[in-house]
Amino acid sequence: MLDLIAVGFQAVLNPLCIMAIFGGTILGIIFGAIPGLSATMAIALCLPLTYSMDHITGMALLIGLYIGGISGGLVSAILLHIPGTPSSVATCFDGHPLAAKGEAGKALGVGIFFSFLGTIFGVAALVGIAPALAKVALSFSSYEYFSVGVFSITMMCALISGNIVKGLISGFIGLTIALIGPGRIDGLPRLTFGFHQLDAGFDILPLLIGLFAVSEVLQEATKKGEPKEEMIQNWKIKGLGFSWKEFASQIPNFIRSALIGLGIGILPGIGGGTSNILAYTVAKNSDKHPERFGTGVIDGIVASETANNATIGGALIPLLTLGIPGDAVTALLLGSLMVHGLTPGPLLFTNNGPFVYSIFASALVSNFMMLLSMYLGIRLFARVLTVPKYILLPIIMVLCCVGAYGLNSRVFDICAVLAFGLLAFALQKGQFPTAPIILGFVLGPMIETNLLRGMNQSQGSFAPFLTRPISAAFLLIAAVVIVWSVLKEFRRYRAGKTAQR
Repeated sequence: MLDLIAVGFQAVLNPLCIMAIFGGTILGIIFGAIPGLSATMAIALCLPLTYSMDHITGMALLIGLYIGGISGGLVSAILLHIPGTPSSVATCFDGHPLAAKGEAGKALGVGIFFSFLGTIFGVAALVGIAPALAKVALSFSSYEYFSVGVFSITMMCALISGNIVKGLISGFIGLTIALIGPGRIDGLPRLTFGFHQLDAGFDILPLLIGLFAVSEVLQEATKKGEPKEEMIQNWKIKGLGFSWKEFASQIPNFIRSALIGLGIGILPGIGGGTSNILAYTVAKNSDKHPERFGTGVIDGIVASETANNATIGGALIPLLTLGIPGDAVTALLLGSLMVHGLTPGPLLFTNNGPFVYSIFASALVSNFMMLLSMYLGIRLFARVLTVPKYILLPIIMVLCCVGAYGLNSRVFDICAVLAFGLLAFALQKGQFPTAPIILGFVLGPMIETNLLRGMNQSQGSFAPFLTRPISAAFLLIAAVVIVWSVLKEFRRYRAGKTAQR
């Protein structure tokens, strides 16, 4: 293995590949940082450029875009409270409050460094245990995937610090939005009400932009006066942005979040959009003082950014060993491999070992370039906070509309962004959380598809979902989470009533 690793680095460490990785990483960071754009869009736009390159250089460019795009999302999440990518949704929860306290440099420093460590963890797992982990994921059938989806969506209960009923309503709104469009099995349109624009359903980017970007602009527009200058002055960073004592305290959180990100990445079709929220939820539930989360603690940033970057290595595992893309980005990478005449799977390691290990080397080189470029640009990023809102918010709105239109070149997507923004604004006025909407939308298709497939396989019987050990275990945990969350809120309600007497 060491010989192959050396061969991989030898293939990558040449001027052309280094330029491709560097350019891809920087471009990926820019796409990730701009709300409405994403790593998926960056790779989709640059994929034609790789056709004229050799397969090693082309894949090096795409890997750089992948890592840069996922990592860049933390910039707008922390500074603007708008996730640059779905993988940075949970970073908003504590990243922006910490920046609002005048510690934007610290928030960015923590996010960048643990993004770096998360990618290292994921790539190390990719190199060392890819075949074994891929076999475990391959053993999952529709029953297990349905149960994993149900288990994941119950995690929204733990995200809700107030009224659980409102949180569940938000989650079901997300599930309902996911139902709009073609059926998962028969392809027939549903919930379209005669509007042909809805026949294809909604993409996650318009939903994400509307819920977090447009609603944030509307919220700011309702505020009177200028932003307080004392909140946006202390953006300077010392060292890496945190002390060694703070780093040591986050080691358990890092390991737990990295394992969550890796596991979610291995399961096809889920990706960083789910792993960052789950890791944040688990970190919050595991903390002795969960009420701190959402107020600007580094624990939330560490959990989110570690998980979404560890998902990169996890998503590449089923792609390279089984030919199954782990998320939307690796689906594009699969297309790139096939264009170059390479078929992902077990034989890829046997027939093209040096190429496979050049991918590992490209990921490591890109990760170090990401760390260096983002730390060097941290002062520039943090100065976004000093831009007056009346200048910044219109620019954000324009970029959001451009990002939404660029996805499918449809004006309808811009209208969808505005509609979702108004929906989120109304829900926030009613104190409904918006994070469960994203989780419901992301997991809804997976739950529905695997439920229908499982019911077809069992000829209409639900029994296999409850009798297969792994499936039953996930459903049991989901039930326990719901009961525990309801009891927790009931005790909180009774304590509040007692205090009022």
